[in-house]
Amino acid sequence: MLQKTVGIVLRTQDYGETHKLVTIFTKEVGKITTISRGANKPRSRLSAVSQLFIEADFLLYIPKGLATLRQGDIISTYRHIREDLLRTTYAAYMIELTDKLIEEKSPDPFLYNELSQTLEWINEEEDYLVPLMMYEMKLFKKGGFAPVVDYCVNCSYHEGLQAFSIREGGALCNRCVSIDQYAMRLPPALFRILSIFLHVELDRVGKIKMKTENIERLRQLLDQYYDQYGGYKIRSRKLLEQFKKLEE
Repeated sequence: MLQKTVGIVLRTQDYGETHKLVTIFTKEVGKITTISRGANKPRSRLSAVSQLFIEADFLLYIPKGLATLRQGDIISTYRHIREDLLRTTYAAYMIELTDKLIEEKSPDPFLYNELSQTLEWINEEEDYLVPLMMYEMKLFKKGGFAPVVDYCVNCSYHEGLQAFSIREGGALCNRCVSIDQYAMRLPPALFRILSIFLHVELDRVGKIKMKTENIERLRQLLDQYYDQYGGYKIRSRKLLEQFKKLEE
């Protein structure tokens, strides 16, 4: 069966001397691994569309076994991401996390659009950490381990949210905060922000202005939360941690 679909390359791997295995998150088919024959040859027409981060219109042949990448027309190379090491590392983190948390051949047009828009934001804007965290929260939801941020995880009360408990998996209200002495205190505004991250599409939000210290607090929170519930090692996170140490 031939299938034409828009997609973003999540992972590539050499296959023999001249071929590549290319894992693509497509809008119509979901995640699918294909063989890109001859992609490592210098003049191959498939080499350009068989690279990480590429978004393209792909033509795939999908039999019962391994799919074949027949052709592709590039939509975006995300050039500015490729030219900046920090942007590249954040984009690689996001792509790697996507690859880990979505299943094969399970279409999700909403998540695809969020990924595409987030990559575009990282490519074009200076302040891209907030959109990245928005996408992360939606990936956590897709993976089935999103935190509770709209009400108290212990008593389900919606008012008086005071702290975020990694151990309990979400928000604690002023009546329940004592059950976890290590819970991270957060102002009500940050709980509203986390709710937006989890539920609202990026294109409905526009730019969210946040203080640097609040971005850092939420970044720390999401990292710790993923360490507790994510289950997969993300290689690109090690490089991001090295960047943070250099900044310090």
